[in-house]
Amino acid sequence: MERQLGAHYARGGRDALRRAIEVRMATVGVPQGVVLLTDAAGRRIAGNVADWPPTVSPAQDHETIEIFRIGHDTPERMRVVATRLSGGERLLTGHVIERELRFARVMEDAMAVAMAMAVALAGLGAALAARMVEARLGRTVATAEAVAAGDLGRRVALDGSQDAFEALAVSVNAMLDRIAALMTELKVATDGLAHDLRSPLTRLRATLERALAASHDEAARSAVLRALDEGDRLLAMLDTALRITRAEAGLGREAFVAIDLAAMVRELVEMFEPLAEDRGMTIVASVPPTLPIVAHREILGQALANLVDNALKYGDGQVEVTAARVAGGVEVSVADDGPGIPADRRPEAMKRFGRLDAARSESGAGLGLTLAAAVAHLHDGRLELADNHPGLAARLTLGA
Repeated sequence: MERQLGAHYARGGRDALRRAIEVRMATVGVPQGVVLLTDAAGRRIAGNVADWPPTVSPAQDHETIEIFRIGHDTPERMRVVATRLSGGERLLTGHVIERELRFARVMEDAMAVAMAMAVALAGLGAALAARMVEARLGRTVATAEAVAAGDLGRRVALDGSQDAFEALAVSVNAMLDRIAALMTELKVATDGLAHDLRSPLTRLRATLERALAASHDEAARSAVLRALDEGDRLLAMLDTALRITRAEAGLGREAFVAIDLAAMVRELVEMFEPLAEDRGMTIVASVPPTLPIVAHREILGQALANLVDNALKYGDGQVEVTAARVAGGVEVSVADDGPGIPADRRPEAMKRFGRLDAARSESGAGLGLTLAAAVAHLHDGRLELADNHPGLAARLTLGA
């Protein structure tokens, strides 16, 4: 519009431009347009705006302003350009952009709503997908937890969907079948090893006993007695190592029975009282009247005896054996007043055949703590070595 009006001014001056503006407004109309022609002093000559906007200068480029048009009760936002004509007149032309801005705001609101809906739908889809994956994997997770708890015959149920989850279940079942086969082979091998080694060791011991009975030389008898002690020690080591292997493999749960742990601890303390007196120490039990649990009586008793024996060997002062029910099971603690074990060396002490420097002066094979840890694993618990301030506290936790 600016160029067209400028052409009229170039041909006929201000009067021609005024007539062109009046004709345009009378015949064509400018429903969304704005036009104003003023003289050099700023007096209105023609157009649909009453006064020249004070913020608009002909030296400026396109500008967005808010002004009133003649016949309108509210201000409107305009995009205008001002031009100074050769005769000093000023020409303001432009168009209303209020509708465009309103449309832009509507589009922004619509996009915001669409984005919010998209995010909500995406979140819902993700939640549904997560629920579906969790439901499909739930059987596999439950099976793994059951196997870890000792149910070696548990398998993932198949639903025939033949998808990736089904393939995973098939692979897990195949793995569990292989583990079960290896466990069976391990049991057979360990039982066979125990039988094969115990027999010659037992025959060796019997031979030594006959040699001891037939010998009258004190030096020879002393040597035979030492050999008998070493044979007994070797048999005990073999038996303990086999027990550890079976316990770590989860074998032996079929022998679990109901026992009174409190009574077992009291009997154990009574059994070790003479040894404690010989070492100038005391041993006491702190247990409730009864503490019923389900456990493997034989190996649990051996594990507790190993802990008490260690406390008497390497501890000092008083050894206290406590048993109590805790969250998730029961806990047996054997605490002494000795030098204890540094925190950084406790993992080494719990390794199989692991013996610290201070323990090498005492008899033993370094299997006591390892057996206790394996027994705890068999009973879904754990063995923890902690400070007794002073001394060491060995805490054996058994699952409910």
